[in-house]
Amino acid sequence: MFVSDFRKEFYEVVQSQRVLLFVASDVDALCACKILQALFQCDHVQYTLVPVSGWQELETAFLEHKEQIKLLIKQDDDLEVPAYEDIFRDEEEDEEHSGNDSDGSEPSEKRTRLEEEIVEQTMRRRQRREWEARRRDILFDYEQYEYHGTSSAMVMFELAWMLSKDLNDMLWWAIVGLTDQWVQDKITQMKYVTDVGVLQRHVSRHNHRNEDEENTLSVDCTRISFEYDLRLALYQHWSLHDSLCNTSYTAARFKLWSVHGQKRLQEFLADMGLPLKQVKQKFQAMDISLKENLREMIEESANKFGMKDMRMQTFSIHFGFKHKFLASDVVFATMSLMESPEKDGSGTDHFIQALDSLSRSNLDKLYHGLELAKKQLRATQQTIASCLCTNLVISQGPFLYCSLMEGTPDVMLFSRPASLSLLSKHLLKSFVCSTKNRRCKLLPLVMAAPLSVEHGTVTVVGIPPETDSSDRKNFFGRAFEKAAESTSSRMLHNHFDLSVIELKAEDRSKFLDALVSLLS
Repeated sequence: MFVSDFRKEFYEVVQSQRVLLFVASDVDALCACKILQALFQCDHVQYTLVPVSGWQELETAFLEHKEQIKLLIKQDDDLEVPAYEDIFRDEEEDEEHSGNDSDGSEPSEKRTRLEEEIVEQTMRRRQRREWEARRRDILFDYEQYEYHGTSSAMVMFELAWMLSKDLNDMLWWAIVGLTDQWVQDKITQMKYVTDVGVLQRHVSRHNHRNEDEENTLSVDCTRISFEYDLRLALYQHWSLHDSLCNTSYTAARFKLWSVHGQKRLQEFLADMGLPLKQVKQKFQAMDISLKENLREMIEESANKFGMKDMRMQTFSIHFGFKHKFLASDVVFATMSLMESPEKDGSGTDHFIQALDSLSRSNLDKLYHGLELAKKQLRATQQTIASCLCTNLVISQGPFLYCSLMEGTPDVMLFSRPASLSLLSKHLLKSFVCSTKNRRCKLLPLVMAAPLSVEHGTVTVVGIPPETDSSDRKNFFGRAFEKAAESTSSRMLHNHFDLSVIELKAEDRSKFLDALVSLLS
């Protein structure tokens, strides 16, 4: 069902009902959920929240609640879309009509009319075949690629704005949802910049204040501001040195897995004139005199080392004077809480923790998420260094392939889809920076990691080529499906992200052979 008026055809329909809310396990979905929860609270709408990590959980949850579900379908009779039967009438029906039209005329007239009807039926059959072929082509073009549109959280915020119920908290969740898309490389730079421009106008509207005393904000209020900040992960909650070493962008450009790369990092710090003692301590503890012009100093030196995109458009939030977070900080923290390898809770517990961390009343959970994110980023860069130094990334012809073996340090961190996808994207960026083979720089990457030793399964993810002109369209969903079908490989396409599958380890060889054959 396509919704043209989100307010009338969606919100006003569910507003008077008890709502069953299925939420996927990704940061953008969590942010959209928070905005909907706030709207439901405003309008006293009763709802049941059910987290789902894939198609199986969605089906199970639906079956559990189906007795209470009422599907509201609006039939668009005004669209005048012709039915299939109206386009192509049945041939038997045509024959019937032609038989009934016999009026005892001369044989020659009958023959002429019969010939005309045969020609007409032949033309109709040809048109039908052409129509079906065109339909197949259109559906194939539509379904062969997977790509992402506007953030769900942004769509929900636009709804809140149309209802005149938008709040600063909702705006922040929309910002985090958009930043999640950018961090996970789901949208193009142009799309990100365009959506940032849209949100920036809302930020100016919500956070505008005059300088007179009457409009002064209280100490513990929430303030959102647009910033042109550094492209360094968690640097305000870490040391500058750790952030430089564990940010994908800088680690790939410096090639920090090599001795030469470590030397270049030292040269970069020397060029800025920053003492190692200052760089290796927590950012908050650095000398104020150094922090004042730090962004400009880093950008200037980064340009000399070929890193032209060291600063990016983003947003930050202040909770009073003490707590400040960039949108990307919150994305990393929330993602780490949701995909936490800690075994002290179920997937639902991790989901609830991640959802709670988005509320300003649960800053302790957000800070815990930041610590988990640091471990995740360290493990990611260590795994990338290991893969590149031991030549685990190999060319299979039409794509690159890398497999993490059981027993690899921190391998369980990457059994979850979002973590493995992020590792794969960062590994591909680093490989492109390190290889001298021009052809390999244009290839996509397929990566596998152990999922369950007990069940003998692996998680496989496909990443499109890393190019500046990349439109972020991923073709691996259909390719995986075809390869598994042709080899009878035992595959589970359970994740909402179609480029992530679960595969039996013993079927991996024949599956990869079929994939090579298919993409060649």
